[in-house]
Parts: sequence; C-alpha cells; structure tokens
Amino acid sequence: MHLLILNAGSSTLRYELFRADAGELTSTRTELFEIAPGGRDHAAALHEATRGLAGTAIRALGHRIVHGGDAFTRPTRIDDDVLERLERLNPLAPLHNPPAIAVIRAALREFGRDTPNVAFFDTAFHQTLPERARTYAIPRELGYRRYGFHGISHRYVMEQYAERVGRPRPTIITLHLGGGCSACAIREGHSIDTSMGYTPLEGLVMGTRSGDLDPAIAVALTREGKDVDRILNRESGLKALAGTSDLREILRKGDDAALDVFCYRITKYVGAYLAALGGAEAVVFTGGIGENAAEVRRRVCEGFAWAGLVLDEARNAAARPDGRISTDGSRLAAWVIPTDEERWMAKELAQSC
Repeated sequence: MHLLILNAGSSTLRYELFRADAGELTSTRTELFEIAPGGRDHAAALHEATRGLAGTAIRALGHRIVHGGDAFTRPTRIDDDVLERLERLNPLAPLHNPPAIAVIRAALREFGRDTPNVAFFDTAFHQTLPERARTYAIPRELGYRRYGFHGISHRYVMEQYAERVGRPRPTIITLHLGGGCSACAIREGHSIDTSMGYTPLEGLVMGTRSGDLDPAIAVALTREGKDVDRILNRESGLKALAGTSDLREILRKGDDAALDVFCYRITKYVGAYLAALGGAEAVVFTGGIGENAAEVRRRVCEGFAWAGLVLDEARNAAARPDGRISTDGSRLAAWVIPTDEERWMAKELAQSC
C-alpha cells in the first residue's frame, strides 16, 4: 500500500510517498514545493503534487501539525470536528498551523473523505513534561502553559540513537537546529523539558524568531504601536543579528557576533539540561543546521569539555556526518543523527492502517 506524508511549512510544502509491504517501509518519491506570495499557495501546491501522483492508489495520508494544544495528544483521524478544533489553535503557531490546515482541506477535496487523513502533532512527545517544567509563574486561571515543539523530530532521533547504542530508554539531550530551533532533555526515553513553550517562539535563537527575551520588551513594543507578532516571529533571530536568516551565508561572511549569540544560547540550554537530568549519555544534533554546520557543533561542544565531551575533529568535519562525532573515550558523547519526520509518521500510519 502507498502512504502519502505531507509536511507544510510556512513557505513550503514537502511530500514523501512511501510503500509499505510486509512490514517494510520504502520511500519511493519526495518533492518540495516553494510557496510564494501572490503565486502558488499551499492548496495549489498540493493540487500540483496530486497530478504528479496520478495513478497511485493512496491508502492514507499523514499530516504534520505543529501545535495540538491540550486537545490532541496522539495521532488523530481528521474529520470536520477535528478541523474546527485545529483552527482554534492557529494563533498558537501562526507560521505553521494555518498552512497545515489549508493542506488538509485540499487533501480532503483531492483524495475524498473516505481516504483516511491522520494528524501527527509536534506537541505530543512533550506531554510527559512534569508540572514544574510546563508551568509559567503567572496566574493559573489565565490558562497558559508550556507545550514544546519539534516533538516528532526529537522522538525520531531519540529512537534512532536508542537503536544504534542498544539502549531502548536513553537519557540524552537532543538539539533540533534549523529555521526553527529547540533543545529537549530526555530522561529514560521521555521528554522532561524542552526550550519552546506555549508557542514555538520561546527558547533558542532561530532563523527569524527571537527565542527568549524579557517579556517587558513585548509590552513596550505594544505601547509603541508596533506589530509585535511580526517583529518577534518574522524579523528577529539570526535575521535581526546578521541581516539574513540563512546560517550558510552567516558562516560564509564569518559573522562571529551573530554566531556567538546563536551558539551561546544553545550552550546555556544544554548546560541547564545536564543539570536537570543529573548528567546525560550524549548530546545529539539534528535538523538542517545541526546536521550540516560543523562550526556550530564545534562551538557548542567546546563548552562541555568540563563534562568530558571531547570532539573528534575529523568526524565533525565530515561532509555528512551520521553517528558519533566525539572521541570514543568521551564521557559525554556527541552525535549527529539526520532527522526524518516523514518516515516516523509513515511508520505510525502504516501500523494504524
């Protein structure tokens, strides 16, 4: 049977087609569509994708949804009621949830309502956060709490690490570093803290998102009549520090000041999570930056010599590292494991069909 996995970003739509036979999962086709203002939108991109898949019998579709709120804690079959509840969550992930919902609606039209569409939530992996990690020190009746994101990616690389080292419930720190960035503290296979919070804005410095900042800044910007959402979500982060959100360009220019801020924030979180976990086996890098930026990995790892992390320079400098990048004798290991959110969703979808 064929399974279609759809991953809608703020300005992209990626799909991957899998064939599931006798417990084996094979990726047979993948494509990325760019979304441009005034041009192709997410629904048009899906229509274009379906033309390219003409003649392929799709058994089920899986959709990555960034924010599931309190309502969605596990993979969920999509119907009108689910769509309505998802739309109420749009303000919590304004860059990601609305495009994903547009793709779901288009998929229901293109493939018909008898074809199962299943939503997978980035927030679900973090449902194990203890009360102390998910609670903000504001009045409880306001209803705000920390959710965490990139959960599909954090779960996937944790499972990959566990399989490779032969420990099914590892205690590690995972770093998903890309356009969006987050850290996750995992104790015995469960997320116990993560850097993103009520929305994906909290935590590490990102491509265009600020990450942590004094909330009084948002109050001051509001009083000045500024568009706070636009500034903090679309005009901050690396874009504000270096004039571009593309880390490759920042590395090419040698913008040390921007790199220092970016890597220092990561180092702070890793240090805090080592303390929260009482030590860890490894720090695992993933995501576009985590998998490809040797200089970022070097800067982060050098901050943990005190914890016994010794980087193997040759392993780290490899063009596409996949595996351990610290020396074999390091007390705290460092790994690179490429993420594959689509494969994880396809595996889960195949088991439910």
